[in-house]
Amino acid sequence: MVVIRLSRKGCKKNPFYRVVAADQRCPRDGKFLEILGTFDPLKEKDNFRIDLAKTDKWIKNGAQPSKTVAALLKKAQAALLKNAQATQN
Repeated sequence: MVVIRLSRKGCKKNPFYRVVAADQRCPRDGKFLEILGTFDPLKEKDNFRIDLAKTDKWIKNGAQPSKTVAALLKKAQAALLKNAQATQN
């Protein structure tokens, strides 16, 4: 089964994560199928970027997002709607 999860990169005490589509059996930082975005928990604002089109494609094909990635997707979709409404006004 394919899952959408975070893969840790960065140095000790300086984490940086990639949002990846990976096989459930592969280790957290191991082999992945596609990079879908990034997440930097040390930044205050604008700390993640996710390609919603790629993510939607994987979810439609049966991929399951982790709890953390699901929360990031919710924030990304809310930000997208907010930007769309701001451009219309």
